[in-house]
Amino acid sequence: MAYPAAVDSWLRPSTQAPGIAALQRALLWAVGAGGAIVYIEPSPYEFATLAAIVVFFATGLRMRLAFVPLLLLLFLINFGYTIGAVHLMDKTQIVNWIMTSWYMAVTVIFFALVFSEDTETRLDLMRRGLIVGAVIASVAGVAGYFHLVPGEHDVLTLYGRARGTFKDPNVLSAFLILPGLFVLQSVVTDRFGKAFRSALALGIISLAVLLAFSRAAWGQFVLTSAFVLVLMFLTSPSGKQRSRLVLTAVIAAAAIALLLAVLLSLDSVESLFKERASFDQSYDGGRFGRFGRHILGFQMALEQPLGIGPLQFTRFFPEDTHNSYLNAFMSGGWISGISYPVLIFTTVILGFRYIFVRVPWQRTYLAVFAAFLGTVGESFVIDTDHWRHFWLMLGMMWGMFAATHQYRADLRHAPDQPAR
Repeated sequence: MAYPAAVDSWLRPSTQAPGIAALQRALLWAVGAGGAIVYIEPSPYEFATLAAIVVFFATGLRMRLAFVPLLLLLFLINFGYTIGAVHLMDKTQIVNWIMTSWYMAVTVIFFALVFSEDTETRLDLMRRGLIVGAVIASVAGVAGYFHLVPGEHDVLTLYGRARGTFKDPNVLSAFLILPGLFVLQSVVTDRFGKAFRSALALGIISLAVLLAFSRAAWGQFVLTSAFVLVLMFLTSPSGKQRSRLVLTAVIAAAAIALLLAVLLSLDSVESLFKERASFDQSYDGGRFGRFGRHILGFQMALEQPLGIGPLQFTRFFPEDTHNSYLNAFMSGGWISGISYPVLIFTTVILGFRYIFVRVPWQRTYLAVFAAFLGTVGESFVIDTDHWRHFWLMLGMMWGMFAATHQYRADLRHAPDQPAR
């Protein structure tokens, strides 16, 4: 009887007054939904996150020893940024950049603490909020692209690309990846009614990703979706579920292919799609193109132990770094340049370690890890340093690491535990 009790302790809500627990969960939902509206700053995400931080710390959060490496690396990254910006602190833009970086680090620790307890329930509320936010942002982007909102085309699009409630089409499409994976999981595993609703949401999100015309997001959505489906197949407990997963995945892929074919029959979509799908972009090639700048920038980083400071790369090159790892070196010198990839790739290594651990939140874990891994890859070709959802996923990952470790420890120490 001890084994079910140990498991049940992770399925029950945390031992708090019902009103407090309900408020905490509502705030997590608001954080997820608010993350989709960042056209204005401070955005609803900031207000919801700040409110959640105040409420959670006032009602109790437990620091864990497992988070010390995370805390140390985040401190070193931002310490390097701050040192590199000392001579630039008279510029408001630089001060705002540094404050934003420290703020992102605080949110990582906060989310790690939050999701290390009452994990399944809190993850579910965040998942629901992210899906609602993604649908809102997607509908806005699609409506703007097709001129369905009179007078708002220029607000909801940029350079002919859907941006919805975001400032940049690239960030919109990157944000949609995780909720897109959530609804994909629902399509291939849930009962018909819920799966049908999720299929509609998946269609809307997929359409928005396509119309944002971000090559990195296209690749990331396809690869992370395939990765999640493979992981779900490998971790599925029964042959029947595996068969359904394969069948539903094939149908979903066919439906998306049909949607793509219909859209490409529109001249405006086809021309921009061909242009964006081409690998022969003028800003990618050449000595000072995207990849040329990467090489020159890393050579420059070896000669700048303290970096050149945040937002200073364009003083030496035509455009920004478009590489978060290079930007860490440029903005914060060797301290940030080493600490940033150490944090990111340590998280990736730990993420692979927990893939096959059976916990109540395993399905959500697989989606978050896949989306996080995709963003890590995208960080080689775009600046993701201040993407809110990236730091949210990082905090979620570390929170689930701690929760999974504790869950396994509870099972090992439970008497009468069946062999596993």
